[in-house]
Amino acid sequence: MGESKFSYAAWLRDSRRTYGLVGTLSGLARGTYELLRDSLPSRRRLRYGDLDYDCDHRVDTTWSNVSFATRVREVFVGRGYQPTDPFIFREMMEHVPADLRGYTFIDLGSGKGRALLLAREYPFSRIVGMELLPELHSVARQNIQCLPPEEQAGFELVCGDARQFVFPPAPLFLYLFDPFTAPILAKVIANLERSLSDNPRPVLIGYQNPISERVITASPRFGKISGTMQWALFGLKPEA
Repeated sequence: MGESKFSYAAWLRDSRRTYGLVGTLSGLARGTYELLRDSLPSRRRLRYGDLDYDCDHRVDTTWSNVSFATRVREVFVGRGYQPTDPFIFREMMEHVPADLRGYTFIDLGSGKGRALLLAREYPFSRIVGMELLPELHSVARQNIQCLPPEEQAGFELVCGDARQFVFPPAPLFLYLFDPFTAPILAKVIANLERSLSDNPRPVLIGYQNPISERVITASPRFGKISGTMQWALFGLKPEA
């Protein structure tokens, strides 16, 4: 799977096709407002996330030192980076109704890799992360390189567009921390449905901060297993 770089021109083309010119300009205005608001000291403290995790594990997964250039790119992507909360992640995983041995963990919009590191606590056979923004992808690589060599071998990190992700043929656990707007999530789910048609296999979806969960519940293949206001778990419907 090749590496790709973020392209403002490509984003503008895609956004105009999806939202039209007015919707695109409105999205940019909202994103610019959030960027300026996040520059305030009080907001920066809120966006730091769980610093204790980084201190305990000697990694860099919080928002605190994301560069201004990457925060500008987040305006175009439509979703700002935030690290996965370990407590919420583990609470969600306690409700997984499957033996995860043999499953591949996939985090689309993996950021600095917090969820990838948390996935080590479970018996996944492989852990894959895909991130669009090169700076975040680079930091995730550095975090994985802090692990013992034998653990590093179980990871694969890719910099690219999640809409182009090729799902591997193994049983899958797809993890999402609200990384996309609803139209992009719809394309990701459609891609996953095509992969399942070509190669039927077990699939679970874990979605933290499930703002656009209606996209998944609208799929004829997936049904909600469990959830709270903070997370949702989906699995294949019996007839799927």
